[in-house]
Amino acid sequence: MRQYQSGVVFRLGRLRGVRGPGIRFMIPLVDRMWKVPLRTVTMPIPSQQVITQDNVSIGVAAVAYFRCVDPVKSIVEIENVSDASGQIAQTTVRNVVGRSLLDQVLTDTETLNERIKEILDGLTQQWGVYVLLVELKDIELPQTMQRAMARQAEAEREKRAKIIAAEGEALSAGRLAEAADVIADHPIALQLRNLQILAEIAAEKNSTIVFPAQLLDSARALSRFVEQESREARKPAARPIDDRDSPASSPTVGWDTDRLDPTQGVIRP
Repeated sequence: MRQYQSGVVFRLGRLRGVRGPGIRFMIPLVDRMWKVPLRTVTMPIPSQQVITQDNVSIGVAAVAYFRCVDPVKSIVEIENVSDASGQIAQTTVRNVVGRSLLDQVLTDTETLNERIKEILDGLTQQWGVYVLLVELKDIELPQTMQRAMARQAEAEREKRAKIIAAEGEALSAGRLAEAADVIADHPIALQLRNLQILAEIAAEKNSTIVFPAQLLDSARALSRFVEQESREARKPAARPIDDRDSPASSPTVGWDTDRLDPTQGVIRP
């Protein structure tokens, strides 16, 4: 007997006991021994079509790990413990997945694995088998369902992107309102900003420069101011008034700029 094996001995058809690893002597033609492996067995559960609770047909494959803990029960209670464990594992997986929704199968596999393990462990305990672990390893979805889920995921990403953009616009609007208040209190700040924009445009060596509307208004105001000053400079200067231009009764000779009436061209008395 090997270290990972245990022997169940029958004498004339009756159970005589369990033999451990090492050399064991038996009576020929009277004793018969069945060797039972005690190592953990990996049992793949083939893919099978399952209809979920929301009427979606999917393919589910799993894997189970179990080992024999009672050699006597595994020989006496059932004929072939490995085949029996495989068959009961398939039916348990199909029943558990069939009672679940598709979203739960895709997102909550840990809960399904634990539920399948508990059911299998309760059924195989009477056969001397202990189920260590059950895992759903492959879930096959129909092509139409895959496309629908892809569209749903894309729509969800677009929704998140729009929400983030809207939040950014709200923050930007608040900052712009604060900037507008500052510019309203300090109008020269807008002119400085315009000059900064022009400097940024000129740095790119563009052949066309677009001037902001506020800068054009300032240029027009400056032009009007220059024209007004030019007209004032072109007005005729006041000439002096002598005896020939003044009335005879006026005793004043010459002119005084302090008493000059610009509308009449005469000296006020």
